[in-house]
Formats: sequence, C-alpha cells, structure tokens
Amino acid sequence: MAHLWRVTRDDMSPPAVLKAPIIQDGDDATAIVGFEMEQMILPLLRGPHAPKFIASGDFTRQPYIVMELIDGESLLGRIEHAPLPIEEVVEIGVGVAHALADLHSQNVIHLDVKPSNIIRRRGGGYALIDFGLSRHDLLPDLLAEEFRLPLGTGPYLSPEQIRRDRTDPRSDIFALGVALYYFLTGARPFGAPRQGRALARRLWRDPEPPVRLRPDCPPWLQEIVLHCLEPEAEERYPTAAQLALDLAAPDQIRLTGRAEKQRADPWLTARRRWWSQKFAPPRLTPSMAARRAAAPIVMAGVDLGEGDGAQGDVLREAVRRIMAALPGARLACVNVIKTSLLRLDSAQDEFGRNLHVRRLVEARRWAAGLGLPSAQVTAHVLEANDPAAALVDFARENHVDQIVLCAGSPLRRSIGPTAAKVSAQAPCTVTIVRPPQPTGAEADPAMEPDAGLGI
Repeated sequence: MAHLWRVTRDDMSPPAVLKAPIIQDGDDATAIVGFEMEQMILPLLRGPHAPKFIASGDFTRQPYIVMELIDGESLLGRIEHAPLPIEEVVEIGVGVAHALADLHSQNVIHLDVKPSNIIRRRGGGYALIDFGLSRHDLLPDLLAEEFRLPLGTGPYLSPEQIRRDRTDPRSDIFALGVALYYFLTGARPFGAPRQGRALARRLWRDPEPPVRLRPDCPPWLQEIVLHCLEPEAEERYPTAAQLALDLAAPDQIRLTGRAEKQRADPWLTARRRWWSQKFAPPRLTPSMAARRAAAPIVMAGVDLGEGDGAQGDVLREAVRRIMAALPGARLACVNVIKTSLLRLDSAQDEFGRNLHVRRLVEARRWAAGLGLPSAQVTAHVLEANDPAAALVDFARENHVDQIVLCAGSPLRRSIGPTAAKVSAQAPCTVTIVRPPQPTGAEADPAMEPDAGLGI
C-alpha cells in the first residue's frame, strides 16, 4: 500500500522513515482513507510504543508521513521459527500487552495487531506500527463512515470486527491472542480464511486448545491464550493491562476449564453461541475511558511489619470499599523489602526463612482477608533501596489506575517521605488512609511529618 524510504536531514538524527502511499487507478480506496487516518492519529501518540511522528504532507501535492525509524526487529521474522520457546512467547505477550495498554490509554485501538506490525526494540520494549486501520476514540472514524466491509487481516480479525464494530479495544486483545497461539504452536488458530462465511465461523467457534499442538504448553499459558480468544468480547480480558499482569505472574493465575481443555467446544455449545449471536440485541458503545474506568488496576501498598494490625485493618477496609464499587477491577498487593545500596540488609528473617518468600506468603494472607475471588488478586514483593520509587515504578510499568497506602506504609520509619514521594510522583490517583491516631501521652511525635496526608 505504500513506499517506505529511509531519509535523513542535517538537523535530524538518527535517520527516519518516509511513508508515501501508492495511488493508482483502480486501487482500493481504503488505502487512501487509511493513510488519512494514520496522518490524523500518529501525531497524537506519545511514548515508546509507537513510532515518533516527525512530519507529514497532504494530498494536495504529495501525501507522506515521516516518522521514527525504530531500531529493532519485526516479529514477522519469528514466524518461521515457530513454535517458539515458552519463555519467548511469554516475553512477547508481556511486551505487546504493555504496548496495547499504553495505546488504549491514549484512546487508540490499533485494529491490525499482527507480527509484521510489531517491533521489538533493540534496547527492550515493543512498538506497534502501521496505524492505517486504527481508530481514535476522539476523532472521526473515516473508515467506518465510508466502508461497509470488515477491515483488517483475516487470520487476526476479532469477531466484533467481522460484525463491523471498530469500537472495542478487546479486539486488539483477541489479535494478540492469535499471535501468541501462532508463536506457541506454529499454526493459526482459525487458519487463513478469506471469504466472509469462513471468517464468520469465529463468531461462534473456538480454536483447538494449544496443548493439542504443543503438548508441553503449561496449563496457565493455555488459560491465558484461550482467555484472549473467547468469541464473546465480554469473556476476554477486559483490558490489556490486566492481561500483562497475568502474564507477569503466572503462578498466581486462577485456572478454569480453559486450562484443562483437550478439544474445541462441542457442536451443541457452538450452536448455542451462534443462536445467541444471531438474535443478540444492539450493543451500547461505551467510550474507551469508560471501559478503562470499569476495569482498573488498583495497587495496595501493604506494610507487613510487626505490630501493624491497626494499619493493615484500615488499609484492608479502604481497599474493600474500592473493590466493592469496581467489580471489574484487579488488585495488586505490593510489599517492599528495604535493601541497602549494595545488597539486602538481610535475605533471611530471625528464624532463617527466606524473607522474600515469607513476605509473599504474608501478602497473600493479607489479601485473603478481603474475601475477593482469587482471580481478582495478585501479590508482589519488591526489593529496593527506595521503597517509594519502587512503588511508583511498579504503578507506571503495570498501568495502575489507583494506589492505596496507609499513612504508615510501606515503611513506618520513613512514613512522611515515602507517602509524600508516592503522592507526588505516581502516574495515577493516590489514596492515603490513616489509622486511628493515639491521643494524650500515647501520641507519637514521629507521626507529625505526615500531617495532612490522610483522607
């Protein structure tokens, strides 16, 4: 659809890419409209998960886009090596899920996620390219307005895209699931259909479980891949951020029937799914911001020190109220082990037990007191010299939407600076709660630095 040129200029370093559409008589008009969409969307994107926009020219003279030349490797080259090692499949999944979460937070649905449009940056991280079929929630969708056929790459099209619904970010999660299945098994889950009838089968048919093609596929990875590939969008991961959180903590995934499947769903199940699809009522289309707000990631900074029962109870009650109001939310319970600049202060507790493992067990026990479904909660133990920075980094890297801290957490001895630094630097909402304060002779003057932080 386009010519790509490596270009440079005296005031521009390193080299960039110039993309110019190929326009000939009789060509599909979607190439022209898609180029217009990319010209509209690319300048609005920020961060490492999309090429940096540099310049563009319109159709009055010569249409073009100049963008960053990403130094890295396209995942298209990894297809010929499939099936890939399990570790690499997971690494790809985590990286691309983070990239999608970032794009979705900028109100963009890519709608053409596939290996050739994914680049692994040489320095780490993943970027998506080619936004010609994408949709921005705050811009006119020219493709939807002008065309009446499903748009995308056949093997990766989501069921809702086949129904011409371009508004659901879970379409990108489905496409990522197709790519992970391919890298895991060496086969496409739905083949390479080109006709409408063959495409429509995925509205009600699920793929063969990966374990049938890859016997060493662990149950938790099959759980994740099939969760991404659910025919009904409501049954998939609600956000790419929640998908990334599961891929990064496989030992905490709650396994369902997906993990144990040996065959695709029976004919009767598929028939019932077809029937419900055929007579399903029209769906409301919430904004992307509303979708994210309904399925946030909440992070609780948990202090597991001795004598913190009151603080833990106050924090637990605050988290319980938040989670009750957000049934689609995920909770990450995070504890920080303070380290010295060169090494752990102590890798073991006074009884010789591994401190990291002990904290992880205690964090899970703390979370169990909330009474939430296990699939809704994960526990994490970080090791860092600067606990506040570690909490902020975790929140940023995992697309956390809200942090909840007790005024005495995560470290009682650095109560003021830690809470203040998290509040000042966190990329999201921070809620700080305070346990009942002692009065009279029992008052602790060390609590004074945090005055005014409690809400």
